[in-house]
Amino acid sequence: MAQKKRILFTGGGSAGHVTVNLALIPKLQAMGWDIQYMGSKLGIESQLIHHLPEVQYHSISTGKLRRYIAIENFKDPFRVIHGVYEAYRKIRTIKPDIVFSKGGFVSVPVVLGAWLNKVPVIIHESDMTPGLANKIALPFANKICLTFKETGDHMRSTKAMHVGAVIREEIFLGNAERGRSRVRFDKKTPVLLIMGGSLGAHVLTKTFQIVHICGKGQVDRATRHPRYVQYEYIHEELADVLAMTDMVITRAGSNSIFEFLALNKPMLLIPLSRASSRGDQILNAESFHQQGYSELLMEEDLTDASFLASIEKLYTRREEIASNMRAYKRHEAVDRVLELIGKVAK
Repeated sequence: MAQKKRILFTGGGSAGHVTVNLALIPKLQAMGWDIQYMGSKLGIESQLIHHLPEVQYHSISTGKLRRYIAIENFKDPFRVIHGVYEAYRKIRTIKPDIVFSKGGFVSVPVVLGAWLNKVPVIIHESDMTPGLANKIALPFANKICLTFKETGDHMRSTKAMHVGAVIREEIFLGNAERGRSRVRFDKKTPVLLIMGGSLGAHVLTKTFQIVHICGKGQVDRATRHPRYVQYEYIHEELADVLAMTDMVITRAGSNSIFEFLALNKPMLLIPLSRASSRGDQILNAESFHQQGYSELLMEEDLTDASFLASIEKLYTRREEIASNMRAYKRHEAVDRVLELIGKVAK
């Protein structure tokens, strides 16, 4: 009997650095692969992956990229070095046929550990410009998969391969009626999904029913309203919530906005500013806005008044934006990545 192929996934620090892995893991399991995952001990990746059946999770030490001065910045290089050692030792034991990295700083020790063990590596870049973790990892990888074609212009690497947006299949399986029943929303009032933030959320209940995904530790227990529901994160119910959603307010992380595009959900994008990021979300948001998939509000221009005005504009243009979205041709990125994994695996 042939031995199962084994793949080790890595990526974390934010949900965006896990989403692509979540799309690929069920497909590979159905193909008979053994799935392992390596991430940090307390990162969001550990929470998200522990929901998956038959995926073994391995934790390692990791640093964090900060864009501000902190004492932790001096400790992180030692954590990364220790993480490389841990990853190297664990990969020797796991013996994967290939490592697939979605990025985030936890992925750097794993990629280096794989390279030291002569295990082939594929990395994935979702944004228009590559992140620091993927820039560090690229020399040690066999291939890098790109969501945006334009990313190749920034990299000029023969390892780059444009595959398109990797979308989770389960998001298309939602039921709007089931979603409304769970949160006790009516069918007549439009539903607004807010990803993070809180500015003006309570005021919006005059016009919308709101599902607010706040993030870990951000739920405001004091805020109660029949048209306003809060979650830290949504797992099993996500597809149903998306099915009943009419519009979305979100940052401009590539994985999320491509999923909303695939579902034809008009968006108001509020990208992270250059002061708090490398500017990748601004490029993502500008690209979507230019193609008519969203309204755009820069964080520097964000006030109560501008926020409410932007939502009103989005609501007015929602049919036009949804029509633009329906014209978008989705590439079968998952199949392309699966084929590449099969080819690169030793």
